[in-house]
Amino acid sequence: MINGITLRDAILSGANNICKNKKAVDELNIFPVPDGDTGTNMSMTITAAVRELEKSQDTAAGSVARQAASAMLRGARGNSGVILSLLFRGFSKGLGETVEASGEDLVNALGLGVDAAYKAVMTPTEGTILTVARVAYEKGRAAAAIDNDPAYVWAAVCMGAGAALEETPELLPVLKKAGVVDAGGKGLCLIFEGMRSVIQDGVVIQAEKSQEEKAEETAEFFRNAAAEFDQEIHFTYCTEFVVGREESCTRNPAELRAYLETIGDCVVVVDDEEIIKVHVHTEDPGKALQEGLSFGQLLTVKVENMKEQHRQAAEANEAAKAAEKPAPALLEPAEPTEELGFVAVAAGDGLHTLFSDLGCSQVVSGGQTMNPSTQDILAAVLATPAKKVFVLPNNKNIIMAAEQTIPLVTDREVVVLPTRTIPQGLSAMLAVDPDVSPEENQQRMMDAAGAVATGTVTFAARDSEFGGHKIRQGEIMGLRNGKLEYIEKDPVHTCSKLTRAMVNRNTSFITLIYGSDITEAQAEDACQRIRSKISDDIEVTLINGGQPVYYFIISIE
Repeated sequence: MINGITLRDAILSGANNICKNKKAVDELNIFPVPDGDTGTNMSMTITAAVRELEKSQDTAAGSVARQAASAMLRGARGNSGVILSLLFRGFSKGLGETVEASGEDLVNALGLGVDAAYKAVMTPTEGTILTVARVAYEKGRAAAAIDNDPAYVWAAVCMGAGAALEETPELLPVLKKAGVVDAGGKGLCLIFEGMRSVIQDGVVIQAEKSQEEKAEETAEFFRNAAAEFDQEIHFTYCTEFVVGREESCTRNPAELRAYLETIGDCVVVVDDEEIIKVHVHTEDPGKALQEGLSFGQLLTVKVENMKEQHRQAAEANEAAKAAEKPAPALLEPAEPTEELGFVAVAAGDGLHTLFSDLGCSQVVSGGQTMNPSTQDILAAVLATPAKKVFVLPNNKNIIMAAEQTIPLVTDREVVVLPTRTIPQGLSAMLAVDPDVSPEENQQRMMDAAGAVATGTVTFAARDSEFGGHKIRQGEIMGLRNGKLEYIEKDPVHTCSKLTRAMVNRNTSFITLIYGSDITEAQAEDACQRIRSKISDDIEVTLINGGQPVYYFIISIE
């Protein structure tokens, strides 16, 4: 039987397993558009539960499942994260007040999670995380009829998930063409396998730091070391290196420290059985490195001119002070005193201002590469002083996270308008009429959102074959309503070409929203190119959206 302590450790183990493999899951993404990758979204979702469970000593399995599900619901990010949270929410409902769970209890609870996940998706697609979860449940249920031992049943769940994952390319041709399995399904398999390690063997898989995290840890060590010496700079070069210790070397690292103190100051030497980390300020970095080589091979080396850094830092500090912005205030819940309120999701100062000017009480920071969590959206809803709050996600990968706020709010009505792009959200807000009923406004907004066409100019985040085109990382892509139309080298040219192709005889308005990586001169150039090729009857508006990722967002009405 599985009690609360074991289930807690199982979920922690599953979280560790997805977290340490999230990059591999992210790389299964077959689409070149920069986005909130699956492995990252799933790991962030389940990590929300980790923070709660690490504090828990509850011995009842049902109670632990409830804590995990509640945290994951609020921390859900992206469609894959929302589906994961729904699986665990159904799992929690299935266990209910169970203190110790049998194999049958576990798989029946999983079945409720699978049902909840399928129902949440308007048009479920087989060959995705949904298929992997469903087959895992079916294999587990069959195993429970043979043997009720949790270890036996969960092993069958994992085997079913793994088999279903291998079949996903057969169900989705786009996966087969790319030679990969479904990313969400892979993430779920990693979580289930992490749980199996505890249920079957009593071993919690430990989170291993990625190479990037290890590099950051070393950088943080050196930053902290340098911070200990807040004094006048006596030596020019800050020298940092890591030595891989050779077994044949019998010298004590204390000798290295002693030598470094003769040629510099601010000496920090930390060692373990495998490596020696070194920080020293000196006029002769070569001597420090040469001495380090006597202990083993140099794994990393960094030498910086501190006097030059100090000069640059002083200049940067003055510039930062001149442009300093106040930290955003924490959102406080507001009483629902007004009839109607609006919450939008957008990235970029210009877009934040634009949605606010159009009447949004709150604008949640987020978009393509940084999907906000359900909790982020929930906080914005509660901070909107209205009895009925319309939420505009403005991205297809945020809609499900927004929809999860609906059952969490009891003192006001939440309506999620499934806007998939920024232009759809803007058009919806422009259609609002304060003199009509909320129901009529909802219809007006959806009609307006459906009438606008969206063009986007962005870069390829990875090599890929997409929409019948072979794409190299870094190439500029022009997409029309999400469909790849052009692959070019220059964002201004792509914007002009895409916009002209989207214009038709019914076009009255074009809005160009340029991003943070486009200068005002480039934006004006794109605008002039478009104006020179279209009818004078079409109004063209240029807006500095300040958004990341997208060089241009184009609205055609």
